[in-house]
Amino acid sequence: MAKAPFTTEQQSVRVLKVGERVRHILSELLARGEVHDDVVSAANISVTEVRMTPDLRHATAYIKPLLGAGEDEVVHALRQNTAFLQREVAKRLGLKFAPKLRFRKDESFAEADRIEALLRDPKVVRDLEGDEEE
Repeated sequence: MAKAPFTTEQQSVRVLKVGERVRHILSELLARGEVHDDVVSAANISVTEVRMTPDLRHATAYIKPLLGAGEDEVVHALRQNTAFLQREVAKRLGLKFAPKLRFRKDESFAEADRIEALLRDPKVVRDLEGDEEE
């Protein structure tokens, strides 16, 4: 008897779960210092998010070094060690196909700071105070 195909909701939950597992695996590899690269070993790197494609073939990992120092160098070093990281993720993940990893620096913190600055703008504060009175 053939297996019933996944609904789109079940498939998207699966994509999120696999992405989270990949994030945990990458975080563990980086925390334990298993990547033999001076730049990666010297930096305390946080994997903030991993986004998977729906077919689970590609994973984009968003990283942030502690205090944001040397982001470009860290991303470059991780890209140079992609083959090792993909091999380790494949071993620990146990999927039919190992996802191809891409590393990008996480811009969400900078975006949050930009939004905070906009909300602190005197014109915006004045408009927001007018809404509270109504």
